[in-house]
Amino acid sequence: MNINAPPPSPERGARNLLLNCAGAQAGERLLIAYEPPQFGYFDSDAVARVTETAEAIGLAVETVDVGFDPTTPHLPDGLLKKFEDADIILFLARLGDQLRFSDMPGGKRIVVCFTVNETLLGSGFGSSHHHAFLRIKELANNTLANADHVQITCPAGTHVTGKPEMNLAPSGDTTVHRFPMSVFTPVPAHSFSGQVALPGFLTGTGSKYYDTYTVELDGPTLALFRDGRLTGFQGAESDVERANAHYDYVAELFNIDRNAIHSWHAGIHPGCGFPWDMHENLELWGGVAFGNPRLMHFHTCGAYAPGEISWNIIDPTIIVDGVTLWDNGVFHVDRLDGAAEVLATYPCAAALFEEPETDIGLPATDWRRRDQSLTATL
Repeated sequence: MNINAPPPSPERGARNLLLNCAGAQAGERLLIAYEPPQFGYFDSDAVARVTETAEAIGLAVETVDVGFDPTTPHLPDGLLKKFEDADIILFLARLGDQLRFSDMPGGKRIVVCFTVNETLLGSGFGSSHHHAFLRIKELANNTLANADHVQITCPAGTHVTGKPEMNLAPSGDTTVHRFPMSVFTPVPAHSFSGQVALPGFLTGTGSKYYDTYTVELDGPTLALFRDGRLTGFQGAESDVERANAHYDYVAELFNIDRNAIHSWHAGIHPGCGFPWDMHENLELWGGVAFGNPRLMHFHTCGAYAPGEISWNIIDPTIIVDGVTLWDNGVFHVDRLDGAAEVLATYPCAAALFEEPETDIGLPATDWRRRDQSLTATL
């Protein structure tokens, strides 16, 4: 254990969320829109912890059950009225994630929270200073925006190249605050081409939910694309048929551009772990673990962020203008210009980079584990 790392504390995580992310001040009104635990995603203990901490720092707190609507998420009129009366709106609910790229009421601090339970809230993911990762995101954005060439590979056979054409205007990213901050601004994929080794499944992006949200593949499968357009799949005939049928289904269901590959990003938060079996709840895994540097993913199927089908890459190596920033799932943040100052200012973040969380939910026998790298035989 790193002696510089603070001990786990859900209260510290809640204070980080409220003070450092939401910018809360005593006397302000906080509305917590929460999803009940019976939907199998958010834990009620996280709601109770944040409520208790908010009241302790002098906030007036109201909680409202917003449930979970998998197909037609929206802000009901009654909830919009509550928004008007609040200074800060905190989503401990998937509704916030579903609507994060949609119009939200102006003039409010709106936070979507990815620490879905007290375990994550109290971990390094929740308690490491939020401002550190805002700065790291900014440094990564600047590096990519000024890059001429990026190469992405992984042990399973991914090979993607291109030149980032970043949109760092507000329209290039969601304006909703995310806690914790765990990815850089999505890189548009229209200037990238190559092949992505799928990790045994295709799953949704958290934008919409539908039947067959996740489709399992039996063996190694590559997704092929050129200039941000899906050109096909390569692998066993049954897996190729299954993948194509899934894209046909989702594209027809939502009347969207089937072959659009919109953008990609990698995890930047070494405290983002997933200490549960990913296969027990892939929806939860997809909504939490993506911030770990061992993971990156593409937004596909739909010419908008985040699309409806994600390609997840495990243990990426990302080389930017000859500098290896991610090496087999390890993010070398110190190789970003300006990172030394950030790490010196925030020792809690530096401690996480010294001993990153490597558990991302892969069972010990899973063929996708780092120590059992898949060799594609296509």
